[in-house]
Amino acid sequence: MIAKQTPLSTHDAPAPNDAASGDAVRYEELLCEARELRGVSLWQDAWCRLRRNRVAIYSLYFMIGISLMAMIVPVLPLQSPLDKDLENRIFLPPNRDPFRLGSRTDLRFKDRSLTSELLDFEQQLRDLKQSLKQASVGERGDIAQQLEAKYQEDPLAKLWHAPGPVVRRMLRVRVFLFGDWCIPSICGTDSLGRDALSRVCWGARVSLIVGVIATLVSLAIGVSYGAVSGYLGGWVDDLMMRIVDIMYSVPFIFIVIFIITILGAEENKKFLDSLGINQLVVFYILIGAFYWLTMARVVRGQVISLKNEQFVDAARVVGASRTRIIFHHLVPNVMGIVIVYLTLTIPAVMLFEAFLSFLGLGVAPPDVSWGLLVNEGIKVITPVKIYWWLIVFSGSALAMTLFSLNFLGDGLRDALDPRMKNRS
Repeated sequence: MIAKQTPLSTHDAPAPNDAASGDAVRYEELLCEARELRGVSLWQDAWCRLRRNRVAIYSLYFMIGISLMAMIVPVLPLQSPLDKDLENRIFLPPNRDPFRLGSRTDLRFKDRSLTSELLDFEQQLRDLKQSLKQASVGERGDIAQQLEAKYQEDPLAKLWHAPGPVVRRMLRVRVFLFGDWCIPSICGTDSLGRDALSRVCWGARVSLIVGVIATLVSLAIGVSYGAVSGYLGGWVDDLMMRIVDIMYSVPFIFIVIFIITILGAEENKKFLDSLGINQLVVFYILIGAFYWLTMARVVRGQVISLKNEQFVDAARVVGASRTRIIFHHLVPNVMGIVIVYLTLTIPAVMLFEAFLSFLGLGVAPPDVSWGLLVNEGIKVITPVKIYWWLIVFSGSALAMTLFSLNFLGDGLRDALDPRMKNRS
């Protein structure tokens, strides 16, 4: 027998309005969950992974600290890096004996104090300027010459080498805050009685600036050259890469030494000085001009792998020029690998600068760098007497900076590599 089916009552069937309201509630819940979810960009994800690498984070903090120290070193209560005392302070070991700026008799500062001498110097400048305003036309020439000669007697220039406008203001802030008080020679003194701690801190400015500026020069040349070569391809790419191969085959260290020797000649040096270009500027640019080869090859390989992607085709369709595609679309997409290589190039440049300074071809006195300090320390280490503090502190500063940059570079490489995302 076939059972008789009873029709559903109107109470058993779901009401259309109830189903619609239930769907609306579920949609609202999904929308609320979607609003709470936030996407993570490549840089945010890289920063989260970098923070899990303690060695890289400590290296980052160390580099930030030493960079800030190098920036504000004129304000710090350090002794003069140039003030010599051949009678009383030669090869002093680390000590805590008090020391005051301008106390040396040979400086002939008023009251044997830099503060008093600086106040007297500024008062004399004000008097000459006032006299210049009130003088007649015939007297202004002589007073202007006196004023120019007085500027050459700046007491700050006797203790610090050629301070520029910014450094001069920072030194005045240092005198205002600390007066003549200085940190004792806790790192000892060198063969000319100069404070080792002050020279290490001031040397950080030159060494870090050499590394950063030379690396930025190589970055600008290498990224542009490699991106253009990789994108154009064909015979242009072959020609540009053969030029790189030729430059690779030449030992650039001898070229750098040769050019520095030529530019260091007296006539060439005077010509550069007349143009307002000192030896340090030439040194920065010259090193950077020879460190871009590897950067160009790295960028070229990345651009070749990206130039056929859809975002590049879309840029071509909308009419973007080659220059815009290269520098607005391709170069930003290779900045991850560029930043990693940047952190590895800076220590290489700093080490090369230290090597040239060690040979006497880099930073020249009275400027000071870590490489120059290591060279001076090596010269005074003899079998008879070892002045360990002259090599330990400068060498440790250089070594710790190089280690930190390398560890930071390794950490950035792992953080910016998507393949390392799920690894511990």
